Amino acid sequence: MPPLSRFAPSPREGDAPGGLAEPVPRVHWPRVAPVLKVPHGFTLIELLVAISVMALIAILSWRGLDGMVRAQESTRQRADEMLVLQAALGQWGTDLDALVSIANTTPLDWDGQVLRLTRRSSAVPDEGALVVAWTRRNNNQGVGQWLRWQSPPVRTRADWRQAWEQAAQWARTPGDAERRYEVTLLPLDNWQIFYYRGGAWSNPQSSTGTPTGDSTSAIPDGIRLQITLPPGQALTGQLTRDWVNPVLGGGRS
Repeated sequence: MPPLSRFAPSPREGDAPGGLAEPVPRVHWPRVAPVLKVPHGFTLIELLVAISVMALIAILSWRGLDGMVRAQESTRQRADEMLVLQAALGQWGTDLDALVSIANTTPLDWDGQVLRLTRRSSAVPDEGALVVAWTRRNNNQGVGQWLRWQSPPVRTRADWRQAWEQAAQWARTPGDAERRYEVTLLPLDNWQIFYYRGGAWSNPQSSTGTPTGDSTSAIPDGIRLQITLPPGQALTGQLTRDWVNPVLGGGRS
């Protein structure tokens, strides 16, 4: 068997003596610092644009909410005005339905400024009669108001006469004593009243509208109320309401 040295590679030129290869010098590469990924933020312009957009959205949202609130308030105000008008006209009809004729008294009187009437009490039947007055008067701001006045129950003709005169004074030069019994109903520009007698409407102050005979004839067959509501209310312009005397069988107004 040949010696192992036969198969050993022959030394190359430049090898170290003894057949050992000369060590290869190590290459030293320059050290490169690792690249750090710095997070990219918003620029000042981008922040300003974003703030402007958010502010615009907030303004639009606020205006939308403000519009909804205003619409709700307007609707609620209109509804309240309608309720007040309905209540006032309902009270007007109730007063006329309760008209009562008492001997040596006046059941109904209109002088162009105040409507005075004598009606029975609806609370307690035997409580006595009531004197009620309706008029229009300007308030401290110069706005016309529709007012209603009601006396305490009267049982004697002397009490009725005193309440009747007090109602007339309340309509012209009211004092603190008269104002205690008044109720402010609603704004009113103007109002007119017509009586229905003899198959025609007429002015209560005319000869046609003036009754003759007993007090029962003082109550007309019908009463027409015309009121003019000022602008800015739920209803504006002229409004007409007719009342038919229940004695005629037409029922209540």
